[in-house]
Amino acid sequence: MNHRLLPTLLLAALACLHGVAHAEKADRAKPMNIEADALRHDELKQTSVFSGRVVMTKGTIVLRGARLDVRQDADGYQFGVVTAEAGKRAFFRQKRDTLPGAPDEYIEGESEVIEYDGKADNVRFITRAELRRYRGAALSDEITGAVIVYNNLTDVFTVDGQRAPATNAAGDAPAPGNRVRAVLAPKDPPAGAAAPAPSTPGAAPVLRPSSNLGGGSK
Repeated sequence: MNHRLLPTLLLAALACLHGVAHAEKADRAKPMNIEADALRHDELKQTSVFSGRVVMTKGTIVLRGARLDVRQDADGYQFGVVTAEAGKRAFFRQKRDTLPGAPDEYIEGESEVIEYDGKADNVRFITRAELRRYRGAALSDEITGAVIVYNNLTDVFTVDGQRAPATNAAGDAPAPGNRVRAVLAPKDPPAGAAAPAPSTPGAAPVLRPSSNLGGGSK
């Protein structure tokens, strides 16, 4: 199997770990509200550049960073690129739909660059990317990699590890790349399911007596 396909399969399975929780679908139709220290808008190109302590909200979506570039296509779809300050990471947060009575779930992510695609309804985390899932206040799942893509429509996460160079600076053997890392919480057992019976410590297996060595005649 192609080694680059493995992270995709792993994170596709992660999207189903906690049952029917999905990204807040109503966020896609909500207006984009932005606060910043400065704004430069180009009406002809339909582009805006916000800079300085930028905070963007869109429904339950929150994006924070040092700079936000926003453009709008002819169909009205919005696209944003959030860039962090040097040495820091931009921030993303979104609530997920859950069943009535279930604890609230949130997705949080950080990376040096965050791209929001309003048409495809996905978020792309680039460089030192990290994505976390919270159930209430408790951290449930955590994923890190070089690039993480979160699709709001399909609730599928894909993660790529950073590729290593063919050789290091000295021309020796290639150095290992940064692999994808994930910590996944187990799925909750169904309501009313009985817990497995604990094994008895020190219990010996039941042996059947035999008059022959090795269980048979030579």
